[in-house]
Amino acid sequence: MLVKNFKRPSLVSHGELDFRVPIGQGMELFTALQRRGIPSKFLYYPDEGHWVLKPQNSQLWYQTVGDWFDQWLKK
Repeated sequence: MLVKNFKRPSLVSHGELDFRVPIGQGMELFTALQRRGIPSKFLYYPDEGHWVLKPQNSQLWYQTVGDWFDQWLKK
């Protein structure tokens, strides 16, 4: 997957405690998207791992994803 081929708006969601994908990789992806001028947003959870499990964080995730879909998928 090469960032130079990315064209679509992207939502990057990442937890600090994710041991599968280090936080730096999520930040690198978001930074690369921003530098290319691709509409993007970074949703960061300092207290979550690979899965968003805490109720308040889950609520934020669902709201953010729903808003993102509304913004980019509705005509």
